[in-house]
Amino acid sequence: MNRIVSAALIGLLGCVTGAALVWSAAGFQPRVLVAAARPAVTAAPATAKAPAATALLPDAGWPPNAPTPEQVMYAQPDLLEREIAKLKPRTPGKVNLYAIVFAGDGSENVFRNEAEYFDRLFSRRFDASGHVLVLDNNPASLTARPLATWTNLEDALDAVASKMDATKDILVVYITTHGSEDHTLLVDMDPLPLDQIGADDLADILAEHPFKYKLVVVNACYSGGFIPSLEGPDTMVITAARSDRSSFGCGEQSRLTWFGHAFLVDALNRTDNFRSAFGLASAQVRSWEARDGYPASDPQLSAGAGIDRQLAAWRKAFEPGPAVPFAPAAAAPIPVAAGAAK
Repeated sequence: MNRIVSAALIGLLGCVTGAALVWSAAGFQPRVLVAAARPAVTAAPATAKAPAATALLPDAGWPPNAPTPEQVMYAQPDLLEREIAKLKPRTPGKVNLYAIVFAGDGSENVFRNEAEYFDRLFSRRFDASGHVLVLDNNPASLTARPLATWTNLEDALDAVASKMDATKDILVVYITTHGSEDHTLLVDMDPLPLDQIGADDLADILAEHPFKYKLVVVNACYSGGFIPSLEGPDTMVITAARSDRSSFGCGEQSRLTWFGHAFLVDALNRTDNFRSAFGLASAQVRSWEARDGYPASDPQLSAGAGIDRQLAAWRKAFEPGPAVPFAPAAAAPIPVAAGAAK
């Protein structure tokens, strides 16, 4: 697997104001797209601009009163172990569901909102209390959640595998971040030098673990490019866009991405069938894009017969809880580099 180290100077990111970020041989480049308005249901009140960085050090915009970047990295094993200790054993006699949420981009609260809401939704509605592990890059989560990093993802998968019956239970991996045209996920908590994760990398990471049944949701631009590497007879892959399209709704003004809102809040609060939820979410996203004149993101789903059967067995083993209302996680100021466009 080839790890690509992120540039610590990434400032303004794609989807926010119509600039999609593209990795290339020359680095991470902005590419102008049509600006993406959000649906009214996700509108957030205007907030004051975060203070601009005033020093030349790469961590000049690090949150005040937070541990230093070195302290954050040093604390990761203990922080991850603390969260792993909260995982509950599987319930015998039925198909269990365990989930790992990966919020990769620390520059926007929208991804943290989505990760925290996923935890509440699956814990309360889908019989997964104590079966969800959240990895999150965000200034507000530096001492509360393990970072969303390649290493922590591998260790989280090891921990979840130790709790599951890997031949019967279902692993859910939900990833929310920015994606590039070459199908690489942005993993960033500036100024930490974090490795990026490509489509083949994610497939290799999962293949190193014993899970038979997997549901992988990649909520990012160009995420359809992850399907060829991940698909299989016992795997369902859901993506927010096809391989050559952007998705919409990220940015400081957003509370959830469009696809995250449509899939998690609107669809999965109506059904426990992931295929049905995908259909509902895709139709809703299409209607928002058509209404506002934006190019269709065209969400994708690929699933084998094995995972469909196992998801059906999982649904028979419990009654879904009530709908879980969405509320954003407590906000934290996001530092913005001096001179960055908004």
